[in-house]
Amino acid sequence: MGIGGSIFLIALGAIFAFAVEAEIGWLNLSVVGWVLMLAGVAGLIVTLYFWNSRRRPVVAPVREERVVAERPLPVQDNRVVQEYREVRRPDPMV
Repeated sequence: MGIGGSIFLIALGAIFAFAVEAEIGWLNLSVVGWVLMLAGVAGLIVTLYFWNSRRRPVVAPVREERVVAERPLPVQDNRVVQEYREVRRPDPMV
């Protein structure tokens, strides 16, 4: 229902229970007001319960850390050969 709907039901029920003094034959507006207020309070409690259950902290899984050896560079005649690459990107259109 949500917090807004619950507060609306509580307010509407209070108006019917305390402010309206009309009688409609078989319908007692005071009782209708109390029922609406109880429904609003119940909706508010349920909404707050579900909001609090969503906000529980999540425990992160434990991760293993491994050290990976670096790839050896190719060797020629006891010299280390390093690779060089030049990447050219096309000019952006103007």
